[in-house]
Amino acid sequence: MGLPPIPKGLSPGLTPEDAALAAGVLARQRRALAKTITLIESALPAHRARAQALLDALAPHAGGALRIGISGVPGVGKSTFIEAFGMHLVRQGLTVAVLAVDPSSAVTGGSLLGDKTRMETLSQQAAAFIRPSPARGALGGVGHQTREALLACEAAGYDVVIVETVGVGQSESAVAGMTDVFVLLQLPNAGDELQGIKKGILELAELVVYNKADLDQRAADVACGQMRAALHMLRHASPHWEVAVLQCSAASGDGIAEVWETIQRHRRAMRDASEFEARRQRQALEWMGRLVEHGLRERFHAHAEVALALPELQARVAAGTLSPAAAASLLLDVYHR
Repeated sequence: MGLPPIPKGLSPGLTPEDAALAAGVLARQRRALAKTITLIESALPAHRARAQALLDALAPHAGGALRIGISGVPGVGKSTFIEAFGMHLVRQGLTVAVLAVDPSSAVTGGSLLGDKTRMETLSQQAAAFIRPSPARGALGGVGHQTREALLACEAAGYDVVIVETVGVGQSESAVAGMTDVFVLLQLPNAGDELQGIKKGILELAELVVYNKADLDQRAADVACGQMRAALHMLRHASPHWEVAVLQCSAASGDGIAEVWETIQRHRRAMRDASEFEARRQRQALEWMGRLVEHGLRERFHAHAEVALALPELQARVAAGTLSPAAAASLLLDVYHR
């Protein structure tokens, strides 16, 4: 199947090849979308430049999807849940894109798990697109290019974009900072329900869902009660929403419809409070700030004179003959010269 005609006004700043690629994304061609995300994830400077031009062309067509972040401890059944949830959405006539951030291979840096092995049924649906991406050591399991890949999926016209993270970590706020609703999956029989869960993560979650509730219904009921009590003691990020605590069984499908209904209720509440778009605006500004910081860090380390001065200053700091603050000041002076 050939690429569709290039839409008028799309090609400025793009090579003919990349303009055709962008047109393929807008036509929801999965191959074109996959190639675009590959460019986005590449660390090669030439690929980064092409990816940026592609994103500039696609950005006006993004913003129409509901963005859902999903996280949880290893073993909670994130992939099973997302497959059941995604199939429910497909049966509702919706299109779904899943950005599944996988653990990385220590040898190749690539993704250890694949879409077909993790979500085989969903991956076979024409209305679904699943992209496993390596975490490559990113804190919280959210790769640096995840947000850009999300934008590309939106430009492709998917109704719902799901971002799945490796697990609960220090930077789990990263996924909450790029999505409209953040879902935290929990296990009902993991002992102390709050053990190992950081207070900040609970403050970010709009939904807490206990998966595998069918394995021990009593434990699930107790866990939900404990979680609701704990949430009453926390101040949530949004004053317009009371965090929902739900149960489900992804294996059987029980409770999945209620999760979707609650997410839709959250979206209505945020829109009624004029918070939905305001949240996205804050996220865009935060994204810009992080990209500036990332770019400055890259330029700093690529600076030839900084690279020459760095080993000696590091050795002096390690030996205790120079304070870290003084070394940092010297390096910044070298950079600014």
